[in-house]
This record gives sequence, C-alpha cells and structure tokens, in this order.
Amino acid sequence: MENGMWGYQADSGYQTGTDLTGYKVEATDGHIGKVDEHSQEVGTGYIVVDTGPWIFGKHVLLPAGTITSVDAANETVHVGRTKEEIKNSPEFDKDKHTGNADYQQQVGSYYDGNTSLS
Repeated sequence: MENGMWGYQADSGYQTGTDLTGYKVEATDGHIGKVDEHSQEVGTGYIVVDTGPWIFGKHVLLPAGTITSVDAANETVHVGRTKEEIKNSPEFDKDKHTGNADYQQQVGSYYDGNTSLS
C-alpha cells in the first residue's frame, strides 16, 4: 500500500486534531459535497464525502493524500482531483473502508494513478 496516498500532505494546512466533519469539499473544478467522516490515523488517513444530489447521494472515500489544502476559517477542504475522477472512483463500501487492506489498496491505486494534482 502506498502510505503517501493515505497521509496528509505537509503543506496542506491540515492540523492534527482538526475535525473535518461537515467541511465543504471542493474538487479542482468545483464543489462536490461535504465531509461525512474523516480519519487522521497515520498511514490510513481519509475523508468520506457525501456528494448529495451531485451524483445521486453517493459517498466517496478520498485518501488524505488527495487533499491539497484545508481552509479552517471557511471550513473547506480542497482536493487535487476533478469531479469526473471522483465520480469514477471505486464504489464506497462502508463495511470495507476501515481495516480492509485490499479495499484501501484498490482506492489508493486509483487515486495514485490519477495524478492531476495542482
């Protein structure tokens, strides 16, 4: 597993201990939803985004490494992926997203392979 994909980038502005739940999430090309859940565990950090009506209420798992910046003042998380990349991501599985190395590797590989980071 690529630990870099599952860790918060040092220059993202994320402060350990900050609860990102409820923050707005912005892709490189617009708003995609809000943070429904997040983890800051070393090597397995992620956010789960509730996309609302944008893609019919789909939830997506984004590894912490996709986060390019956190704006605590405006409660906004910016991710270095397009709406299309996020829409086409592996289906979120709420029963597998924690503690399942195969699922994390599948998601991590998808985002690691789509490197359109700004």
